[in-house]
Amino acid sequence: PSAASGGIPEPTPLYIKTSLSQPVTLRQPRRILVIMDLNGTLLYRPNKRNPFNFIQRPHARQFLDYCVDTFHVAIWSSARPENVDKMVSQLLSPEQRSKCVVIWGRDRFGLSPADYSSRVQCYKRLSTIWNDPQVAASHPAAAHGQRWDQTNTVLVDDSAEKGRSEPYNILQLPEFEGLANEPADVLPQVHDYLNTLCYQANISSYIRRHPFRIDANYRLP
Repeated sequence: PSAASGGIPEPTPLYIKTSLSQPVTLRQPRRILVIMDLNGTLLYRPNKRNPFNFIQRPHARQFLDYCVDTFHVAIWSSARPENVDKMVSQLLSPEQRSKCVVIWGRDRFGLSPADYSSRVQCYKRLSTIWNDPQVAASHPAAAHGQRWDQTNTVLVDDSAEKGRSEPYNILQLPEFEGLANEPADVLPQVHDYLNTLCYQANISSYIRRHPFRIDANYRLP
């Protein structure tokens, strides 16, 4: 992206310092903030001009059902808002949509008009979502001054580059391209990893030491 769109971000020194702390396991799980990508993560759009035509990743609906019921879910896609709306409508019921903290599209990346209309790399700066009043208010202890931050947030995305500003808060999964020979049980493994993150006092320190990895031999119980 151009300088007008914020350029290429880098992690702050404070972010790196916080991620270097030793992981601590909590006695009880907590509801973390899960920021969910769409295209390449939960579905594949063969033709981006026709957002009604897409292929769901295996287990996508069950996975998203579980996430919405268990975590605080925000959806953030680099697709245009009207296309995000159509994709989400195919994946979630109106009731489930209402449970999402926010549903964001391309208009929430701070892109210049020229970059908005071009194929540029988009960066999901988590500070953008943490500083949003609606998102901040969704924290269970917001009334007591607690906030979403690198200790309690995970970005689920197929692009590590999009998470460049907070590299140890991304759960990177293989890009889904709608092919029949792709691994079928990716999202169940993401499900299990998210359940592990619920027990972490500092998600960034855990992911730094134990990043998500696909187990080729994984089979659903």
